Amino acid sequence: MGNVNLLPGLFQDSQEKGKEYLLYLDVDRLVAPCYEAVGREAKKPRYGGWESTGIAGHSIGHWLSAAAVMVSVSNSPLLKQKLDYAIDELAYIQSLDDQGYVSGFPRQCFDNVFSGEFEVGHFNLGGSWVPWYSIHKIYAGLIDAYNYTGNEKALEVVIKLADWAKQGLDKITDEQFQRMLTCEHGGMNEAFADLYLITENKDYLKLAERFYHELVLEPLAKGEDDLEGKHANTQIPKVIGCAKLYDITGKEKYKRIATFFWDQVTNFRSYVIGGNSIREHFGPENAEELGILTTETCNTYNMLKLTEHLFDWSHDSNYIDFYERALYNHILASQDPDSGMKTYFVSTQPGHFKVYCSADNSFWCCTGTGMENPARYTRSIYYRNGDDLFVNLFIASRIDLEDRDITIEQKTTFPETNRISLVFKDTDNSSLSLKIRVPYWAAGEVLVTVNGESVNGKVENGYLTVTKDWVVGDHVEVELPINLHIYQAKDDRLKKSIMYGPVVLAGALGRENYPETDILDDHQELNNHPLIDVPVLVTDKEDPNEWISKDPLQLVFKTEAVGKPGNVSITLVPFYQLHHQRYSLYWKMMNTTEFATYKDTEKEEADRRRRITVDIVNPNEQQPEVDHNMQAENSFSGYLNVVHSGWRDSRGDGYFSYDMAVESDKQMYIVVTYYGSDANLHVDGKMYERYFEILVDGQVIGKEKLHFNKPGELFDEYYEIPRLLTEGKDKVTVKFKSEEGNAAGAVYEVKIVNDRN
Repeated sequence: MGNVNLLPGLFQDSQEKGKEYLLYLDVDRLVAPCYEAVGREAKKPRYGGWESTGIAGHSIGHWLSAAAVMVSVSNSPLLKQKLDYAIDELAYIQSLDDQGYVSGFPRQCFDNVFSGEFEVGHFNLGGSWVPWYSIHKIYAGLIDAYNYTGNEKALEVVIKLADWAKQGLDKITDEQFQRMLTCEHGGMNEAFADLYLITENKDYLKLAERFYHELVLEPLAKGEDDLEGKHANTQIPKVIGCAKLYDITGKEKYKRIATFFWDQVTNFRSYVIGGNSIREHFGPENAEELGILTTETCNTYNMLKLTEHLFDWSHDSNYIDFYERALYNHILASQDPDSGMKTYFVSTQPGHFKVYCSADNSFWCCTGTGMENPARYTRSIYYRNGDDLFVNLFIASRIDLEDRDITIEQKTTFPETNRISLVFKDTDNSSLSLKIRVPYWAAGEVLVTVNGESVNGKVENGYLTVTKDWVVGDHVEVELPINLHIYQAKDDRLKKSIMYGPVVLAGALGRENYPETDILDDHQELNNHPLIDVPVLVTDKEDPNEWISKDPLQLVFKTEAVGKPGNVSITLVPFYQLHHQRYSLYWKMMNTTEFATYKDTEKEEADRRRRITVDIVNPNEQQPEVDHNMQAENSFSGYLNVVHSGWRDSRGDGYFSYDMAVESDKQMYIVVTYYGSDANLHVDGKMYERYFEILVDGQVIGKEKLHFNKPGELFDEYYEIPRLLTEGKDKVTVKFKSEEGNAAGAVYEVKIVNDRN
């Protein structure tokens, strides 16, 4: 990336805004939890949000990666100074620990793991919240600081940290290691593979291969899609690590895992903007369930990393087609151009809006990858393979091929226009093959001229090749035919999106009943904010170019009066341009005959549920359970594919509980979702009767027995909360408790509602 720089345009603007936030952040506050983790007083207080929790320290890792890459693409001396200072601080903190440990939380959880006796769940390990995930960000940040800026101290720190990990992990058996990998562990396999590439220390390569999570990766190696219900961004880094290990070892299994996973996620588990997951998890194949908590931004950051590997192996334009769609419509769209704040989820719920982090009190995972994204825009614009230069993305930029004394400037305002110009500013007057991507969305023949003369180049793997002995002043003009086309959702023939070339167009729906601010400490605070009615698009014209017109001067589009009810015209703009207002990415779209009998009963029921819902928890999902301060003993969770839902129970003398919001001035009810085929539970040679108590703030408000209540389906039970238990309160603790010989649950959803009708 160091030989590619952005030229003025929308990506450079976004890069500069991203750099502003990196410069704004205070390194002393970012490293504060690292001081506290070794029992020392920090220079300044730590930041809020996730940095005030057990996942603290992940943000300094993300910041290191973001700053290192941003320095390499922008040559900011001030940012370089801050980066060097951050590494000096981490080196000092590391010197205070007798084992070379440095992170944002105490070492005790790892000491527990290295003993071989440890508790583990999907998101907890040794008594800490995803410790390998968090410390991985520091590994990656230090490696990036060395690779992109040459900071030798960063390499020294990360080698000491790697040796600490190896010494501890050498103490546990392979069985214990696999058990440890149950907990989300980020890209630890990739980090150790990177260290091997830098140091050639084979111990690091062995450890990278040991971080191979068999339970998830072996089915992928066999071509089996077992992804439903799994936490999406837990899995993607594991696969990226496999891709890197294939590059190092040549083992075909690693390649099979990466290619199969990419195919499944991009073709069967992604939304129109290129993102994936709902409530952070993979749903069923070919599902495109709309909602507020869809398309986690971290996932797309990682999918782009994986895509780079696959393109490196094949040079197939299909990979860049996906890369382009996700880059423009998710990554670019995820940063507020005014404040520089980042999204966690990007809502696909019609009539909703984007929610951004706050500057000082969020620090979500996607705040971290959001720091990195603007520095990574230069990646994959070009790809060099010997005497072949691939022009993958149509982004205003300059590339310097220093070994050839060649400089090329790509001048374009794409997608505002459909033309790009490649101008040779310096050359060595020798042959170079330009390979220009012919995108899937091209609405006709891609026209190419060299110095004004038409070229009929050969198209292979989606690239048109132009070979010439280039001289200074040579210019290649490319015209990309672009028009409107319809994206068809995978799960509903009436659910569609409107695209212009690679760009997803969003309906600009204004600020009716808009919240006071959409920049928030808590990304879920507005999950139940009232929606608005979104028009149904009704037309008998199949070609959108016949009923949508483009403004001749800008990327703004208007539909004919096809919005029902009311025969309204809709304004459409690129999703990356739309901020601080309501929008729709998906539309119910149908002809007049279909609309005559159409009734959206699903929406009516969803609206009713939203109106009465005060709070909701989805068991087995990390964020809802963490956000609701889940406490548990002898509790287990999982996912049932039959009903496409996660569950939690407790067994024997156990319980699980959530802190949930209530409205003190209204009658409150708990609504619990169960599976109607649940009956006596037989596990590990024991039998548990599913009989348990439901308590609110320690008082029993209900008892339940599950024994084939409604076979084959999920069902809801209502429990009235006595008014005395909610008076003067905004939260209560809801507990499910079992005794010896019994089991509580399984529970598939817990809601607090203010109406049972």
